[in-house]
Amino acid sequence: MPTVHREAGYVFYFYAEEGTEPPHVHVDKGDGTAKLWLDPVRLAWTEGLKMSELRHVLRIAEHRQAQLLELWHEFFERKS
Repeated sequence: MPTVHREAGYVFYFYAEEGTEPPHVHVDKGDGTAKLWLDPVRLAWTEGLKMSELRHVLRIAEHRQAQLLELWHEFFERKS
């Protein structure tokens, strides 16, 4: 479960066994969690995050989209 980005208390990471799914990232903060698709950036699901927190993580992911996609492809191509 590599952590790929930290910002404003949010931890962005991949699950190593999910490389067969489209590019996405998981995000945790406190008791809240979310899964975001990366191309295009959109919410897959969430639990325990407030709407304001979701807006914040979506903005972060949109701002870092190219970097997150690059890290996704590097990580899962290396595992193949």
